[in-house]
Amino acid sequence: MTIEEQAQRIAALGESKPKPARDPVNQAMINNWTEAIGDTNPRYTEVAPPAMLQVWSMGRRLSDDPLSLAMKMLDEAGYTSVVATNSEQTYHRYLRHGEHVSSSTKLENVIGPKRTALGEGWFVTTRTFWYVGDELVGEMMFRVLKFAPPSPKPPAAPVLRPVISRDTEFFWEGTKAGQLRIQRWGDKLRHPPGSMPPDGDLDAKPDWIVAGGRGTVYSYVVHHNPPVPGKQLPFVIALVELDEGVRVLGEVLDVTSVRIGQKVEAAFVKVDEDLTLPAWRVVE
Repeated sequence: MTIEEQAQRIAALGESKPKPARDPVNQAMINNWTEAIGDTNPRYTEVAPPAMLQVWSMGRRLSDDPLSLAMKMLDEAGYTSVVATNSEQTYHRYLRHGEHVSSSTKLENVIGPKRTALGEGWFVTTRTFWYVGDELVGEMMFRVLKFAPPSPKPPAAPVLRPVISRDTEFFWEGTKAGQLRIQRWGDKLRHPPGSMPPDGDLDAKPDWIVAGGRGTVYSYVVHHNPPVPGKQLPFVIALVELDEGVRVLGEVLDVTSVRIGQKVEAAFVKVDEDLTLPAWRVVE
C-alpha cells in the first residue's frame, strides 16, 4: 500500500476519541506559564491565557492519535527525521478556572514526496480540537515535515553549534571577547536578542550593554541521558537571572548539582576560533 493510500485510510478515521486533560484549568498552572513568559496581564487571575490552550492536553498520546499513526507510517517508509514547520491556533473563547478540557485530532493531509533542503520528505498536516463538554473552545492546525536523513550521515560535531544571525552576532562577538552582552531597546533589556522592539516602535534601533556577569540560579536541569557530543555526563544547565534582570541559559561548570537561588558568575568556554560559549561558575 502506498503512502498516499495509507494516509487516506488514517484521514478517513476522522477525529480521534476525546482525550481528557489530566487537570482542570487552574491558577497554579496559569501562574507557572505567565511567570515563565513574563506576562503580567491581571485578567489571567480570572481566565486562562488563550495561548496556553495546548498546555492543558499535553501528555501521552492515545493509540488512535492520527499524528502518531502518520509518524509511524513514514518512519517505516524510511522518513525518520522530523522538523515542525508551522502551526495556527484559533481561540473561540477564554477558558475559565475549573473547566475540564478534552482534545481530539484528525489528519488533514499528507503531501509529498517533496524535495527540500533537508532531504526528500512529506508534509503532514493535522488539526486538533479542544472542547469543554460539547462546546468547541479552540483548534490548531499543525504541520511537520517528515524527511529521510542524508546517507551516509556526516560525523557528529564535537558540540551543538548555535545559529548566529544578524540579530545575535553582537552577543557571540561578546563571548569571544569575554563579555556578556545584553541587547537594549531604549531602557529595556532583552535576552535572547530579538529583531523587533518590545514596544512596537518600528523606528527604534537596538544597542547593547555589557552585563556584570553575576546572577542567581532561576531554574536548572541535570542532564543524565542521552549522550551529548563532546560532553561528559551528567552536566548541569541553568537558567540564570542576572543582576540586570534578564535570564541567560548556560552550563554550570565543574558541578553536578546546584540549587535555586544559588549565586553564580559568568564564565566563557572557548570551543574554537569562531565560537565561545557562555557558561557559569558557582560563587562560593
